[in-house]
Amino acid sequence: MSDPLEAPVPTTAAELLGLFPPGSRLDPDGELVVGGCRLADLAAAWGTPLFVIDDEAIGAQVRRFRQALELNWPGARMVWASKAFPCTAVYRLMAQQDIGVDVAGGGELVMALAGGVDPARIVMHGNAKTTAELTMATEAGVGLIVIDNTDDIDRLEALASASASAGTGTGTGSGAGTKNAKKQPVLIRVIPDVKPDTYEAVATGQAGSKFGLPIPAARAAIERLRRSKTLRLDGLHAHIGSQIMSAEPFAREVEAIAALGEFGVYNLGGGLGVRYTYDDHPPTPQEWIAALTDAAKSHLPPDAQLIIEPGRSLVAPFGVTVYRVVSVKGEDPRFVAVDGGMADNMEVALYGQRFEATVTSRVGGGSAVELVGRHCESGDRLISGVPLRDPRPGDLVAVAVTGAYCYTLANNYNGALRPPVVFCHAGRPELAVRRETYDDLLARDISPD
Repeated sequence: MSDPLEAPVPTTAAELLGLFPPGSRLDPDGELVVGGCRLADLAAAWGTPLFVIDDEAIGAQVRRFRQALELNWPGARMVWASKAFPCTAVYRLMAQQDIGVDVAGGGELVMALAGGVDPARIVMHGNAKTTAELTMATEAGVGLIVIDNTDDIDRLEALASASASAGTGTGTGSGAGTKNAKKQPVLIRVIPDVKPDTYEAVATGQAGSKFGLPIPAARAAIERLRRSKTLRLDGLHAHIGSQIMSAEPFAREVEAIAALGEFGVYNLGGGLGVRYTYDDHPPTPQEWIAALTDAAKSHLPPDAQLIIEPGRSLVAPFGVTVYRVVSVKGEDPRFVAVDGGMADNMEVALYGQRFEATVTSRVGGGSAVELVGRHCESGDRLISGVPLRDPRPGDLVAVAVTGAYCYTLANNYNGALRPPVVFCHAGRPELAVRRETYDDLLARDISPD
């Protein structure tokens, strides 16, 4: 993982372009082009801040993962961790790519279904799933629900019993009566006690994690579920974190959960890191999948079904955020303030993720500046010490690798309007999400009588 405070200065535009979606280039006048679209044209049409997504590149990345998975473990399933970019248009894209998705709440489930995802291919996660959310999942026919705690079991069994008593069964089209009720397939989330080298905020597999059950508690849950009349235990789930830059911890994860016995399904989660800055060198999808499947071949039943859940690595490299410079001041440091910030990119403030950027019409080179946002926090610094070439008010600045968690965590700090999302492929832009309006900010208010 790169040091968020230190990054080498690029010497050429080509080096910087290497962080943008594949095929990004400069027009003859020097303007940055992503997905075949000039960023200046997109900003003129839809304003700034603006999320630009190369959806064709996302599709190619999905196919890259699927091919490696099928080669290494035939019959394995791929599920996208949708918290990385929970947008109906992206769910639709994943459904078109013929993969499943995981959701962590009712809102993500609603968007997945609206995007045309087959509910049988949905995996529901969450460490605090409410009765209402579990009801939504079972009524929609969600394929797998991941048990995070014994309260999940209590709620699901109570829902199944109530449904059977009412003669409606469990799940979509399940028939009637206790005897004919369809059992809800579930997995148990296990804490494998593996702590990868990543940010504390996104490490999830270590002892003391808020997610899942430690090995002894998982054993007890396994025995309980094997006796359940309404739930069907299909297997285990583990996920050790996000933005992980080495394949080695994933092999230890597999070995740890193998100690719980043989099951038909092992969901090994996601967590593969991406290249945000020049010194980042994550494993390739092929290397990551090989590490998982090699460990599985050593420790898991050969006929088990494997599931992987990449999230960030499917979308982050293929998103760009475009801002407009509002002011430039000072010399040491020199502050370049833009019209967005932590309302559309919380990753910097939450755990110090390093990004890189460029003036879209003068790509590469320049002197180090403090690229800051417009919000009332000193911590609203998008990138510290980023080289920009002669930035001026009115210039457009593009930040690379913002396709994951930036849209997810967008907020209304200082009344900011959440940005639109534009898909670009082969030079054809398409608005996927419109910009919020001030009317939207007031829409939920209840006027006093």
